[in-house]
Amino acid sequence: MSRISKEEVKHVAHLARLEFSEQEVEKFAHQLDAIIGFAEQLNELDTANVKPTSHVLDMKNVLREDKSVKGLPREEVLKNAPDHQDGQVRVPTILE
Repeated sequence: MSRISKEEVKHVAHLARLEFSEQEVEKFAHQLDAIIGFAEQLNELDTANVKPTSHVLDMKNVLREDKSVKGLPREEVLKNAPDHQDGQVRVPTILE
């Protein structure tokens, strides 16, 4: 017995503005049913002594320290701008 019907797949596809052929609907219904089966297998595991985690590995902050550094000189930045005026980059007006 399938836990996901073809009508449910079509309904979700409609909500997501997706269009599938009948063959694809059948395929996705089967795949989603298999995914639910795998998730149900997890309920059979004894996790009483397993601490909740957000990641499998014990991760530390892997980013570099945030340090303030002096930016580029204004003249160097503006020489790459297609248009500039009064020390600022000019862009086309988008609101009137």
